[in-house]
Amino acid sequence: MTAEKKFYLTRAGLKKIKKEYEDLKLMKLAKTKGEAPVIMHSEDINPEYIALQEDLGLLEKKIEDFEAIILNAQLIKPPAKTIQETVGLGATVLVDINGHKNEFKIVGTLEADPDSGMISNESPVGSVLMGKKVGDEAITPGKTIYKIKKISYTLS
Repeated sequence: MTAEKKFYLTRAGLKKIKKEYEDLKLMKLAKTKGEAPVIMHSEDINPEYIALQEDLGLLEKKIEDFEAIILNAQLIKPPAKTIQETVGLGATVLVDINGHKNEFKIVGTLEADPDSGMISNESPVGSVLMGKKVGDEAITPGKTIYKIKKISYTLS
């Protein structure tokens, strides 16, 4: 992960990331506290030792990734009242798709969960909705037309 990239998160999303980060640090501590398998002094290397080193390497990488996310996190906050009429990060958008209504919350990539109605601002649908207003149409690369019916901002 690049240090310059911003990670847009809700308060709940940042809290979840911080908890996962702490859990990973505790897991690493637990793995390194006990008796470590010894390296054999022959040509054979103890497979338990190799597995532990691989586990620790993966854990360390995940911990570094979470540190970069926390360091570069930017909380999603409701915009000023004057621009709440446009779709932005944190907006809940009610759309009409060929007569069917659907609602999406626009979040950063780390919190995206399309099955829960949370889509990334960088996704094909999220990116075409960004900056639109009620009454506008947003057309995805797949030619699906989303007619914007309502925009609201409520963040947790």
